[in-house]
Amino acid sequence: MPTIEILGLIAAALTTSAFVPQVYKAWKYKSTKDISLVMYLVFLIGIILWFIYGIAINSLSMAIANGVTIILALAILIAKIKFK
Repeated sequence: MPTIEILGLIAAALTTSAFVPQVYKAWKYKSTKDISLVMYLVFLIGIILWFIYGIAINSLSMAIANGVTIILALAILIAKIKFK
């Protein structure tokens, strides 16, 4: 694995894991009142496009990071709708 891909995997782990506390807090407290639905919808579309791009260029780090981030963003969106 090229060194640059390892750097990408580290960056992916850090940026993707940044969403975990928000998902945890939203589900634990059943509150998403301070979270923008429109922002997360736009963000999700962007992440889906990055995921497709990562697959197209065969970038493991980009595909994994964006795949996991899609799941986390969906969890926030589901919480936003469920806990309204």
